[in-house]
Amino acid sequence: MLLDHDDDVRVLPLDGWHRARGARMVPFAGHTMPVQYDGIIAEHLWTRESAGLFDVSHMGQLLVAGEGAQAALEALLPADLATLAIGGQRYSLLLDDHGGILDDLMITRWPHGFFMVVNGATCQADIAHIGARLPAGVTLIWREDHGLLALQGPRAAEALASLDLEPAAPGIVPVEALWFMAAGPYRWHGADLHVSRSGYSGEDGFEIAVPVAAIAAFADALAAHPAVRPIGLGARDSLRLEAGLPLYGHDLTPDIDPVEAGLGFAIARRRRAEGGFPGHARIAAALRDGPARRRVGLAIEGRLAAREGAVVLAGDRPIGVVTSGGFAPSLGHPIAMALIDAAHAAIGTVHAIDVRGRQIAARVVPMPFVPHRYHRKGVA
Repeated sequence: MLLDHDDDVRVLPLDGWHRARGARMVPFAGHTMPVQYDGIIAEHLWTRESAGLFDVSHMGQLLVAGEGAQAALEALLPADLATLAIGGQRYSLLLDDHGGILDDLMITRWPHGFFMVVNGATCQADIAHIGARLPAGVTLIWREDHGLLALQGPRAAEALASLDLEPAAPGIVPVEALWFMAAGPYRWHGADLHVSRSGYSGEDGFEIAVPVAAIAAFADALAAHPAVRPIGLGARDSLRLEAGLPLYGHDLTPDIDPVEAGLGFAIARRRRAEGGFPGHARIAAALRDGPARRRVGLAIEGRLAAREGAVVLAGDRPIGVVTSGGFAPSLGHPIAMALIDAAHAAIGTVHAIDVRGRQIAARVVPMPFVPHRYHRKGVA
């Protein structure tokens, strides 16, 4: 469960664990969270080179089950759940009636339903939105009795395998043998865990749902491995920015549709043809004709970073705004993502960004800025 702190901020189960390790704690998405331990750049580079342990227990863990659950969720999401095998995981989007993005999420088929991880800041709104649209016989459970840890980096599999997790169902492979976007149940010292090979850093890694009663001991066991260090929100943000991954509330909002956001891959082929999800007509038109705006990556000259809200200019004409920006430790220079007019989104185009009255040069570049290193099936 999330522990009450006051009317506005909630305390996560590992709050004391973070403080004992010297974390600087800040309010984030309605929770008190560790922003850094040893410094954002050091933690960022450690994750790229070894394995970083992130507490993402502020994320909402939802279970939707019952007869008709698949059809009910396909009425809300543009995913093709019919082709999702047990233990399979997909990235998807919760859409409003006009195709605007209410949240982005991960969904996994369990033997008895669908497990979703949603953003912490939108969790309660998501629950209200989904719950009001589920038919009789389909239930929605918020698993507040579980925390969520993310172990990310090239040594993540080595570190997690050292804990000797036991597969908890027939046919479940050893945890280190999972492929990217595959998941399964495991046991550790009597605790039932759910592990997926996924994350939001661009690196190989895992997300692990852990009962609150066992999460401190499990975090201790992971942190005891020489490859693992705890990592804060600051490095989590710089890692996902380098990976070109959008952050809800910044790069994704109800005013942005999936095609503008560069997330057309999340609209399944069958769903494009059949529809049946919110905003299908608008999204189908954008897929057919192209969007009016596009989310792009920008490589910035010099050392001055452009932050969210900075205006992007073509000559002296505004063409969009920065949605995320900051220094990229792996690259040694600032980068940004922006939503700009599609006519100005060609790779290689140089624009200017107005940063507090000063114009800095920014070139449109492909994303991700740093290549993904997911453990994909069939890819060496």
